[in-house]
Amino acid sequence: MRMRWEPFLEAVRERGEYPTRQEAERAARVVLALLGAHLVGDVRVELAARLPETFELILLNPLQAAEPLDPQRFVRATAAWIEGATEETALWDVGAVLSVVADAAGEDLMRGALLQLPPGYDLLFGRPRAD
Repeated sequence: MRMRWEPFLEAVRERGEYPTRQEAERAARVVLALLGAHLVGDVRVELAARLPETFELILLNPLQAAEPLDPQRFVRATAAWIEGATEETALWDVGAVLSVVADAAGEDLMRGALLQLPPGYDLLFGRPRAD
């Protein structure tokens, strides 16, 4: 089921403790554009279909990644795309956005997404593996 715009952004705003919805939206746009470059096929399409339409399009038309970024490089790339961000604030941005994405995705879809990503992304999504 598709998450609506307002609840999605409000959840990102709360988790990221952003003072404005615009800051939450900026973080979501950057993180989802980077995430979309790492997912392929049905997993990307199904995940996109659960997000608000604007974010669905961002996930489906991602920035192109030459190679999968490990979690640390993903955070660094996020910092590079958000004006004034540091690696610490970018880690916060990534966690705020991806934890809401994980909630929208549900357990089965998240398992499929994590299989496509380098090890360590489970922590970025706030879903540490118990293995």
